[in-house]
Parts: sequence; C-alpha cells; structure tokens
Amino acid sequence: MSKTYKLAIVGATGLVGRTALKVLEEKNLPNFEYKLFCSKKSAGTKLTFMGKEYIAEELTEKSFDEGFDFAIFSAGGNTSKHFAPIAVSKGCIVIDNSSAFRMDENVPLVVPEVNPEDISWNKGIIANPNCSTIQAVVPLKPLDDKYKIKRIVYSTYQACSGAGLRGVEDLITKAKGNDLKKFAHPIYNNCLPHIDVFEEDGYTKEEHKMINETRKILGRQDIRITATTVRVPVENCHSEAINIEFENDFVLEDVINLLKNSPGIIVQDDVSNNIYPLSTNANGHDEVFVGRIRRDFSNPNSLNLWVVADNIRKGAASNAIQILEKLI
Repeated sequence: MSKTYKLAIVGATGLVGRTALKVLEEKNLPNFEYKLFCSKKSAGTKLTFMGKEYIAEELTEKSFDEGFDFAIFSAGGNTSKHFAPIAVSKGCIVIDNSSAFRMDENVPLVVPEVNPEDISWNKGIIANPNCSTIQAVVPLKPLDDKYKIKRIVYSTYQACSGAGLRGVEDLITKAKGNDLKKFAHPIYNNCLPHIDVFEEDGYTKEEHKMINETRKILGRQDIRITATTVRVPVENCHSEAINIEFENDFVLEDVINLLKNSPGIIVQDDVSNNIYPLSTNANGHDEVFVGRIRRDFSNPNSLNLWVVADNIRKGAASNAIQILEKLI
C-alpha cells in the first residue's frame, strides 16, 4: 500500500502560495493530503484547490503537532525563522522560500536542475534560492561544467511581482507619491535600480544575494561576480543580461547546443526572425528561456546571454515543488 504524505502550505494566501497551489494542481501528485496555513490577518480565507474548498488556518506553534511529512514555506523570513525549526522538531522536512536559511552552511540551497545531490544532506530544512539567482544558475551550471567560469556580470530587469502583491499594485494602479505601497518611487514609466535595502558598500541586498547564492549553488567560492539589479515596469517574469568570462575558449555553436540539451532550458535565439526570450512568452512556464547567445568580443573567452523566466513559478513555487518531487 502506498504511503500517504501530508503537506503543509505555509503562506497559502500570498502570491507565491497561491501559485504553489496552482502548480500542485497541475502536477496532481499521488497520495498527498494538504493543509493550508496563513497569517492571523488572512485566517478564514477560502481557497478552491484540487476541486474542493479549503479554509486557510492561522499558523501557530501548535500547527505542526498533528504531524506533517513536508511543508512549503512562502510567508517571509521572520515566519520561517520562528516556525520552520518547530516544524522540523515534529519530524517535518521544510522547503523554505524565504532568505532566512539560504546562506546557512548547514542548509542546502537547491535548484533541482543544478545541484539535486545537495538535497541528501539536509537536516530538516532545504532553502529555495532567490528568484533571480534560480533562473541564472540553470544555464550557468552546464557552462561552468564544460568551460569553467572565471567571472560573471549580472544586470537584471526584475518584474514587480517579485515584490509581492503590493509591488504589482504599485504598477497596475500607476501609484504616485503617498499612494505607493511598496516602492520608493513610482514604478510606472520608471526603472528603479533599487531592490531590497542598500548596504554600506553601495550594493543592495538583492545584489549580494545573487553573488553569494550563485557561488554556493555552483560550489564555486572562487568565481568573481558583480551585479546590478533593477526593478522594471513589467508585471511578471524577470529578465537578465548575463556576461560570463570562462577559463577556456569555446565554439559558439557548441555553447548553443549544450544549452539546448541541458535540463530546464528552452533556447530561443533566431534574431533574423526577431525571436528571443520575452516575459510574455515565459509567463506561466517552469522552464528558463535563453537567447541572444553571442561572443563578447571585448574580452577573451567571454559570452553574453539573455535569460528570462517566470519568477513566481520557476523562481519560487515550482522550484520548491520540484525539490518536493526529488524528496519523494
């Protein structure tokens, strides 16, 4: 008789939580029971899931007493820091979407197409990387394996959904001045070079996340990395221009074929027909779209990529569920 797994969705009423429910419906994993948790403010929210109505319950310190096999947390760092250890103490494995545990050396930071083997050494918590990092490392991994990366320059163009529902509201309501719910300036008609808070060195936390998480996921602390992350007036799907310097030279056609044959990647690179990755095409998909693949003639052994992905799906919900699938 097959085992029945119990899965808790923490933060079920938020943008990532609702997307996780949609992805779980699509996958329809066998032998799973679900329970939905949320903040006190959202408790009682009714959600239709798997053809039936669920009522989201307030997350408390006793929520995990009934026993869960797995939990997906999408409720912010403070919630994860407090409740994830409680869940683990009750025998639950937590897949955490926040930044709370990503750089903890005792917690694996996993993108299933890149480093699934790291799942095996978890001690109860597995961290989901930052959305902008996830889509970058999917194409970087096969390239690093073959050509060995020396340096990466990230320039990101990140959608408002990456800032949650309030970020999307700032865009769609064309919020101005005191009407802003999320951003320091109106995002409509603007590009804001400001994601998360600024650190003393002038970089933002988002930029540090990309730098540090890339090194951890690839297992390459020696890679030189710099980043500029920018919020753009796009509702969903992040875009990234990635410049890569390799130790070894490459044949461009070999690079393209390598990416075409690597997991989780769709290559769209036919500029003669104006075909390249777009947010509107990546929206609702779990794959990472790669195009504008070209040699950087200003520097030896260097390459430019344009990388686009759905930051709420692959960048959060779907990546967490892919980890869950590996666990079972």
